[in-house]
Amino acid sequence: MSAFSPYRALLSARYRMLLQYRAAALAGAFTQVFWGFVRIMILLAFYRSASDAAPMSFADVVTYVWLGQAFLAFLPWTHDVELEAQIRKGDVVYELLRPLDLYAFWTMRILATRVASVSLRAVPIFVLAGAVMPWLGFDDWSLTGPASAEAAGLFVLAMVVALGLGCAITTLVHISLLWTISGDGIARLMPALVTVFSGMVIPLPLFPEWMQPWLSLLPFRGLVDVPFRVYTADLAGAEAVAAIVLCAGWWAALVFTGRALLARGQRVLVVQGG
Repeated sequence: MSAFSPYRALLSARYRMLLQYRAAALAGAFTQVFWGFVRIMILLAFYRSASDAAPMSFADVVTYVWLGQAFLAFLPWTHDVELEAQIRKGDVVYELLRPLDLYAFWTMRILATRVASVSLRAVPIFVLAGAVMPWLGFDDWSLTGPASAEAAGLFVLAMVVALGLGCAITTLVHISLLWTISGDGIARLMPALVTVFSGMVIPLPLFPEWMQPWLSLLPFRGLVDVPFRVYTADLAGAEAVAAIVLCAGWWAALVFTGRALLARGQRVLVVQGG
């Protein structure tokens, strides 16, 4: 048995368990399609009323929106309520007794949740936005394919980094619960930070010019803005590679920080006076 076997077993078991909730996932997919239409209509109104040239074409913005809806579950704007309950009640001691790396164990739980949800929701959204809508004549509102083979390859790489970065952020949130009585504060703060500064609400190029240098340095950009703009070739070549490398650097930094905080948290954790 390899050292990775327990984590692979957890990932597989949790993934298969979450795949059972197909009706909920289908309902979620149609909800995301609805909000996709709403966001496109709002952005269309801005594009039609704008007097200056936009930094992104409307076709690229539409694709950006549909990709955001398809991969919404990858975003670290929610946390594992079961882990929160374990930490709050003291049941986390059972996790500490396992002969496993706790950071990796928690990360596998998060990874399975993210991938299972996207597996169930992305396909209906891609079919509707990429195939059905053009067939119905809504070409301007449909999802287009990758700009090139290079863009497709870089998009896959950027999405792997985005998934890892999102898991690292969520794990860091879970670790912070070791120092809090309730996780409600961080749970309410993260959705606002993630959705706004990742580009999920408004594509980051549409933000004011003076904000662009700051937005490009934040880790949240790697969750949405970088992979989706790589897909449309709005980020291409050396610029795209540099953006992906920066996001990968944030991923490594957050993993290092999370592991350091978890090690400290395990040393100071007190459960029922023990």
